[in-house]
Amino acid sequence: MNEKVRAEKLEELKTQLEFYRDLGVDFLVSPPKPKGPRPEARAEAPLPLSYGSSGGQSAAEQGEWERLIRKIMACQACPLFKGRKQAVPGEGNRRARLMFVGEAPGRDEDLQGKPFVGRAGQLLTRIIQAMGFSREEVYIANVIKCRPPENRTPKPDEIKACSPFLLRQIELIQPRVIVALGKVATDFLLQSPKSMSELRGHFGQFQGIPVMPTFHPSYLVRNEGNKEIKKMVWEDMKKVLELLKS
Repeated sequence: MNEKVRAEKLEELKTQLEFYRDLGVDFLVSPPKPKGPRPEARAEAPLPLSYGSSGGQSAAEQGEWERLIRKIMACQACPLFKGRKQAVPGEGNRRARLMFVGEAPGRDEDLQGKPFVGRAGQLLTRIIQAMGFSREEVYIANVIKCRPPENRTPKPDEIKACSPFLLRQIELIQPRVIVALGKVATDFLLQSPKSMSELRGHFGQFQGIPVMPTFHPSYLVRNEGNKEIKKMVWEDMKKVLELLKS
């Protein structure tokens, strides 16, 4: 390894450690182990054409996923399809115990067809890694599968038209815990009149599945210098880890 590459690696490591420090992470955790046998909990290498890992699935389950993905990619149920480059179904382990649900794809996601790949996505990846997981071990999706114009907040009729896809994904994955990233995902999953500040950090329930509402990574990006917000998110994730251990 030459000096230039070594310097780049050290700078990358420094940035990562500074991020963990800002979160309030004073040590790296190992992902909690399930008490019962579940060999499919760790994902195999992701299958790009399938938008997720299919390891451990039966042929029938894989067929269900492929049909769902095709429906999402061809969907014209709301006007958002007219402006998209491509729909963004979701990505990760289809039998994940931990699922993250966000709002909608942005520009980078629309171009690449993958969720959370822009600046907010890079931040989410670091949070997932700080929890002791890789992106391939969790499942990441959005309430809306197509990018709204100028990244605006999805409209109620768009959410209504698109939400059956997310509901089916949750039904197929059957996660142990869902992390709701931001107000749109929180409002959809919890259907609560309370504000985001009231709901954040407290488990709710969606069809019997614990849901942890927390700030959307884009909110952290917009408030990059606010270490307290980062620490609040990390406190939420520690509660998720504790639940996964139980």
